[in-house]
Amino acid sequence: MSEIFGMVDIEIIEKLADIAASRELSEITIADGEKTITVKGKKCLPPPAMTVPVGMPAAVSTPVAQAASEAEKQEAVPSGNIVKSPIVGTFYQAPSPDKPPFVKVGDTVKKGDVIMIIESMKLMNEVQSEFDGVVDRILVTDGQAVEFDQPIMVIK
Repeated sequence: MSEIFGMVDIEIIEKLADIAASRELSEITIADGEKTITVKGKKCLPPPAMTVPVGMPAAVSTPVAQAASEAEKQEAVPSGNIVKSPIVGTFYQAPSPDKPPFVKVGDTVKKGDVIMIIESMKLMNEVQSEFDGVVDRILVTDGQAVEFDQPIMVIK
């Protein structure tokens, strides 16, 4: 760092101020050993506002909504064998819209039975059960987008 008789060179401070202004930074800091220079810009930019996509309800942050959210989190940990999505895609309960679903709540399934389709990149991927048991819950709706490893179904 350029110093003149133990003092910081004013040119360095001016350059830092120019960088902060040109890039609209709220502040810029440089350090050399134990010496630190912080130059604060004219404005502090607020964090970007969260936008709600059209058609999606805005989240309400009230004590009632927070209590409901906590209850959903506790309920979101189902017991039993969890069938998770093997890929990112769209969940379908049936092979086509005019056909019955592969399984419904209460149906008995065996390991290897086709229980759903996940469409990904225009390919229909049949998902087979890894468990023997009874379908206890289906956690997503038909046509819903699902993420990799997202819980889809509970088999007890």
